[in-house]
Order: sequence, then structure tokens, then C-alpha cells
Amino acid sequence: MSDTILNEALRQWGVSGNPHLVAQRENHVYAVQKDGTKYALRLHRPGYRTQAELRSELDWMQHLVGAGLTVPTPVPSQQGVLLATINGQNVSVLTWLSGTPIGEGTEITQGTPTEVAGRVGREMARLHTVTDAWETPAGFSRPRWTAPEILGETPLWGRFWEHPHLSQDDTALLQAVRLKAAEDCAAMDQDIGLIHADLLTENLLVEGDRIGILDFDDCAIGYRAFELATFLLRYLERPDFGEIRAALVQGYAARRPIPSEELDLALLLRALTYVGWIIPRLDEPGGYIRSTRMIARATRLAQDYLEGRP
Repeated sequence: MSDTILNEALRQWGVSGNPHLVAQRENHVYAVQKDGTKYALRLHRPGYRTQAELRSELDWMQHLVGAGLTVPTPVPSQQGVLLATINGQNVSVLTWLSGTPIGEGTEITQGTPTEVAGRVGREMARLHTVTDAWETPAGFSRPRWTAPEILGETPLWGRFWEHPHLSQDDTALLQAVRLKAAEDCAAMDQDIGLIHADLLTENLLVEGDRIGILDFDDCAIGYRAFELATFLLRYLERPDFGEIRAALVQGYAARRPIPSEELDLALLLRALTYVGWIIPRLDEPGGYIRSTRMIARATRLAQDYLEGRP
């Protein structure tokens, strides 16, 4: 990342030097200071999101802050813009969200798993309810997570059925479940809207009696059940998965009950997306191990779904 771009971003937002790199995923995120207050300066990955998509992400976050949810607040530059472009690099700044992640990986550490899952479900319900009351501004644009983008010929995260490590039987299984799931997705069409789409342990921060939500990079328009499935999938192999699932659904019932069949389908869909997601990352450290786990999970869910087993 060019020091020239970073230094110009610091100047435009009037924040101090000595930025500290804290994350390097879709964005380069730096911890910076201004008047003794901590902020997150984001240098967005070129080509990953359009400017319209980035502005839409920031608009949604502003709405959520105004509605009382605990999410980072977009901070305007000294020129009054929320998104700047510096030598072709998109830049934004957010307030720093304090708190402790609810856990790490498959572990939930900030309370009992069922208690935390219930709280997360209630916060998801609040997120979606507040969002449904919002009229999106003109030009609003985010990716979609619905049947065509998950199961169509050009999925958002890649053609999962063409993963190079699939056996012939695996490929046939995923093609079969792809057709079946595409027919069944209509059951979820009545509840499509904005979702965070990445509510994992590291993006959910506990502080006192509130849960804060980080990292809206992957927010999208999709099935609301897909939101619950994204959180749950990580815990699928835990012996207490059933209790965690039940607690999450019970918490989310503050907005509406989620039928078991709908959540089973959403879990399958989410598992399939990760098989596509890992394909270009196979050569990264740990890529092969992650890929093996993702394929095993997706094929097991696919077999269960085709056989009518939850």
C-alpha cells in the first residue's frame, strides 16, 4: 500500500500520523488518532466494491447509528465527504468500536453459548426491523445473496461445483442439491432485505449489556435466514449446536419465527458459498485444511438435505 495514499488520507481526515495496521483482509484498516480519540481508517481493496456500493454501505451504517444500534459511525473528511478517492484508492474513516469479541473461531467465551446466541438473535432481529423501516437513498447498490447469486451459473463467490478437490461423486451430489435448492428457495422470497452477511464471532463485540456489530464490507441484499445461517454454520460440528440454534431462533423470533426448513436450506446455501469462496485461496496458508473442512461440511449438508434429514 502506497505511503503517499496513506499520508494523504491522514491529511484529508486530519488524523495523526503513526497509523497502526490492524487488519488486512478486504480492506487495509489502520488505527489512527484525532484529538485523543481512536478511529479506523480504511483503504478499500481496489476492484472489490464500486463507489456506489461503498457509499451504500456507509449510508446504511449511518441509518443504524441513528436508530440506536451499536455500529461504527462513518466520519466525514475535512472536506465533508464520507468516501474519498486518492490516486484511485477509495478511503473512508469510521469511529472505533470498543468491546470484546463474543468468542474466537468455534468458541463462544463471553457468556454461555445459548445465552450469547439468544442475544445475537435479538440483535439480528433489531437490525432487520430497523432496516425495514428505512427508505434506501437513490442509487443504493449492494451485492445480492439470493438464489441466482448462490446457485446460478455465475455465483457471487464462484462455481462451487467446480472446486478442483471434489470427487466425481461430490460434484454430482452438489449439482443435484443445487437443482433441488433452487426450487426450494422460493419459500424464502417473502423476507429479502439488507443483511450484514458476515456476523461471525470476530465481528460481534460485547461490552456490558450491548452487542456491537463490526465489518459491514460484505453487507448485501439477501434472505434474512441467510443471516442466521452465517452465524450458525461455524458451530455446526459442536455437540451443543442444536441448543445454540434454538437459542438464536428464539432470540430472532422477536421479529418473526424462522421455520426449521427455511433455516436448514439457508445453512446449506451458506455452506455451498464457502466451497466457491475457498477456490482462489487454496494456496494461502491453511487454505487446503480449510477447503477440506468446507467440502466435508457442504457435502454432508447436501446429502442430508436431499434425503430430507435436518
